[in-house]
Amino acid sequence: MRTTIPAQGVEKERLLARMDAFREQDADWRNGRTWSLVYYAGDEHHDLLRRAHAKFFAENALNPMAFKSLRRMEAEVVDMALGLLNAPPEGVGTMTSGGTESILMAVKAARDRARAKRPRLRSPEIVAPRTIHVAFEKAAHYFGLRIRYAEIGPDMRADVRAIEKLLNKNTVLVAASAPQYPHGVVDPIEAIGALAQKRGIPFHVDACVGGFLLPWVERLGRPLSPFDFRVPGVTSMSADAHKYGFAAKGASVVLYRDMSYLKHQFFVATEFPGGIYASPSFPGTRAGGPIAAAWASLMALGESGFLDHTRRALEATDRLVAGIEANPALEVVAKPDATLVAWTTREPALDVYTIADRLEDGGWSVDRQHKPKNIHCTVTSNHLPVIDDYLAAVSEAVDYVRSHPEVASRGNAAMYGMMAKIPFRGMVRSSVIKVMEQMYGPGGSPDIDPGQQDGLVGRLLGQHGAKVNQLLDRWDEWRRALTGKSD
Repeated sequence: MRTTIPAQGVEKERLLARMDAFREQDADWRNGRTWSLVYYAGDEHHDLLRRAHAKFFAENALNPMAFKSLRRMEAEVVDMALGLLNAPPEGVGTMTSGGTESILMAVKAARDRARAKRPRLRSPEIVAPRTIHVAFEKAAHYFGLRIRYAEIGPDMRADVRAIEKLLNKNTVLVAASAPQYPHGVVDPIEAIGALAQKRGIPFHVDACVGGFLLPWVERLGRPLSPFDFRVPGVTSMSADAHKYGFAAKGASVVLYRDMSYLKHQFFVATEFPGGIYASPSFPGTRAGGPIAAAWASLMALGESGFLDHTRRALEATDRLVAGIEANPALEVVAKPDATLVAWTTREPALDVYTIADRLEDGGWSVDRQHKPKNIHCTVTSNHLPVIDDYLAAVSEAVDYVRSHPEVASRGNAAMYGMMAKIPFRGMVRSSVIKVMEQMYGPGGSPDIDPGQQDGLVGRLLGQHGAKVNQLLDRWDEWRRALTGKSD
């Protein structure tokens, strides 16, 4: 049934009570039970962000001449980010609504810059390691580019030789990560930067996670190779203030070495009857609250605050990694360069997705990844008090799954496992689209019944599970016939 606007307005206290009720089944981020999505620096800082955001919730940064306060705060956030990432004096940038928009803008600017220099360019391409954030694929989809993926090395970092082999006359942008999200390692930025500079190709470093983290990691004495504008070949970077900058959603920056790159991000229309229209990024209306809250966050924490939060996040990460490695059944996928940890099982018969199900039963929010199958943890200072609880929960989950092998055949574990195995990715894509159509179609609802064992992924494949299993069996037979090998 479609929701309609009520004939009479609902009393405000009743509305707020209903909103609180809506949140009852949300993930418990305040107490460190989530390992992504929310970056929490404590109640006092959280309250500051709400107050700063509220002061400018009605203002619109679309017109910087009307709201000079927002333009000033945006400029100062960009300046602070440029300084933190060692940009040259001529460095420039803008704020965006988040990392995806920052990446979209960098890709759009690189494409338009290439077209301005080479008007006959018809098939622009991006070259990036397989672990680059999916926002680059989204940008390629939106802007008519092709993305060519280079495989990674055994250390999960970008393979520079593999990237070099993919470069050609159509390449308008090379991209790499600091760090990459799936495994928490920093790509070899210096080597890729030298290659891009030699070939005269713009090079974007995606530091959406690391931009407001890695500089403090360095200052605390952890060894890191240069990953920012100190590398001459780096021409642009993205960094999210709403991640380790502890700002309110959504606040990110996209930064460029100089205006010769940024100018290709702008959009200007002069023939619109409503007047000349100019926009630095995607949105028309630009919310003032996130800009104000980002400025307040950076100013309030200061260097000392960021160093303290980073020190505690690193301590939590070290304890998490040590605890995982101390369990004979588990291992980390790659030694993290900062505070992103991916861990999995050493024993093929011990399914990591089933362990994830058990952790969720205990109230932990779990991020599953594949290629290889693992559990992902983005660690912050807020997790330091709960690391021991988490490791105890992990140990209990391992013991439970080992003693109850039957649980691997049901619930999210079975469905995620099936998803990871399916070689026919078009089937997965079409199934996901069907779920989204149901969720966003008429009468659609974001509600997921917590009592449903199969959850969202179960709905995705539940109707076709038998067909999928038949296809998988045939795939295994075909592969064994060709290679003589099994799993």
